[in-house]
Amino acid sequence: MSIGPAGWAYRDWSGIVYPKRKPRGWHEAAYLAQYFDTVEINTSFYQPLQPKHCQQWIEWVSANPDFLFTAKLWQKFTHETGATAEDERSVRAGFDVLQEAGKLGAVLLQFPFSFHRTAENIAYLKKLLRRFGGYPLVVEVRHASWNDKDFYEMLHELSVGFCNIDQPVIGRSLEPSETTTAAVGYIRLHGRRYDTWFSNDPETSPAERYNYLYSQTELEPWAQRIRRVSQESESTFVITNNHYQGKGVVNALQLIHLITGAKVKVPDPLRRRYPEIEKIADAPSEEPTLFSS
Repeated sequence: MSIGPAGWAYRDWSGIVYPKRKPRGWHEAAYLAQYFDTVEINTSFYQPLQPKHCQQWIEWVSANPDFLFTAKLWQKFTHETGATAEDERSVRAGFDVLQEAGKLGAVLLQFPFSFHRTAENIAYLKKLLRRFGGYPLVVEVRHASWNDKDFYEMLHELSVGFCNIDQPVIGRSLEPSETTTAAVGYIRLHGRRYDTWFSNDPETSPAERYNYLYSQTELEPWAQRIRRVSQESESTFVITNNHYQGKGVVNALQLIHLITGAKVKVPDPLRRRYPEIEKIADAPSEEPTLFSS
């Protein structure tokens, strides 16, 4: 089982997750690999990964032999139509570097809430899954129309995983689940910002959708679901996507503690912003003087 945050390139993590002063040669992936066995690559959703960057990331996380990346498929395939063969080649170029190095745990096909279960969308999804069938695929859908036995059976037949999500349950939103359909189990926690989840207010920052810190009471049922998913799958990935100001990092560490019962290594900057995490830390802070960020 691997638990970690979604993405690493957030400006608001400086001084909260990451140190403000960074030594030469420092990289976010190498830093996070000290605390987690996985990180979901977010940039691959916006554009294909550059093979040279993938090779660099593999080197950055090499100190943690258990580390595996997961990566989102380019949104041109999941949020648009008309992706070309050249687009596919560009996507494969980066993914193949990770896969050949044994560092690609899963490829996530994340679809929007507007992607409903229709005959047309089912046909498109099947075609897409066969197109990228050489990778360990996982599908994330958000609309409740997909909560259907035939859909889960289709994923199972194609050896594709299902992404169990926590999201604000509004209208026909999918509710929390613990479904496994393939060797890869997957869970993503988005937070529960009901007020901003579907907001189109131009004055509201998009990051506010993920500005949510789960309480231990809210995490405990998910710890149970994660245990059950991991019992039914060969590998399980748990991703905290409530990234605003490092809240997903806090919750990922708390989940590791809840599931394993062990104390965890905690980044020193995170202790200052979220002192409640001190109680699960495996060692005292390396910085004896506390100061506000």
